[in-house]
Amino acid sequence: MGAPRVLVTGAAGYLGSQLVVALAADPARRPAALVALDVREVPPERRLPGVAYEAADIRAPGLEAMLARHAIDTVVHLASIVTPGKDSKREFEYSVDVLGTENLLQACVAAGVGKIIVSSSGAAYGYHADNPAWIGEDAPVRGNQEFAYSWHKRLVEEMLADYRVREPQLRQVVFRIGTILGETVRNQITDLFDKPRLIAIRGCESPFVFIWDQDVVGCMSQAVYSDKCGIYNVAGDGAMRIHEIAARLDKRCVVLPAWLLAAALALLKPLGLTQYGPEQVNFLRYRPVLANRRLKQEFGYVPKKTSVEVFEFYLEARERRKNP
Repeated sequence: MGAPRVLVTGAAGYLGSQLVVALAADPARRPAALVALDVREVPPERRLPGVAYEAADIRAPGLEAMLARHAIDTVVHLASIVTPGKDSKREFEYSVDVLGTENLLQACVAAGVGKIIVSSSGAAYGYHADNPAWIGEDAPVRGNQEFAYSWHKRLVEEMLADYRVREPQLRQVVFRIGTILGETVRNQITDLFDKPRLIAIRGCESPFVFIWDQDVVGCMSQAVYSDKCGIYNVAGDGAMRIHEIAARLDKRCVVLPAWLLAAALALLKPLGLTQYGPEQVNFLRYRPVLANRRLKQEFGYVPKKTSVEVFEFYLEARERRKNP
């Protein structure tokens, strides 16, 4: 079997740009073709030699022709709305996350693509009181409708399950990724860490599992060349409780009963005093804590940093940015 011919969606995004660099720079192996696809045009000065750059919306027609033109056999699908903008609408997020994925899957089947690697999320499991202490890949996907990102990941995973039955020739690798931290990462979780105080729910430890961004890139890169298919949680070993995170940030942790926090958010959000609504209470109470046994033992990738180690790495990088 020859070297793969790879197309990466969301290639100008945080993870996509790092993955393209890693695939293009690997001295031991390199794809026979590497196409970086994003809705944004990549300026000439930022383009890498040997990489073909395409500007297109994954919701638009023409993806089949593009895949065929480059003779793509492997697609890495990273395009999604992870951190919505201030004025983002849920309808737009759905059109990108769900309808865009559906359009891409249809194009892959029509063009004869052999494998698709998809970045899903632990949020696909949903935030539920009966989540197990450590959640494995056999747990049902129950993303909550009140959380757009969680709901859309659930819908995408249901679509992927349907395709595994209807179109088994399109092999799938699905990564359910934990909270990504890295040197320059900025997301909704790091926004919480930047608040003057952290909020905790009385009676809940609210554990977080973290994964180093370079471990996510490593998993994706390995999947491009591996014959393994399947669904894998991507998280570092161990977890950190909200009080441990607050202590490392040297911040106070305000502990509130769930009903009081929900009532306060219900009042404050309509006034524009917070971006969070009462649904965020379940986000803090019932976080799915990802077990990574299958990733290590079956897929064969062992994360280089534990949850604690990647959090410490993130803190050090954060301090360097504050005090260059």
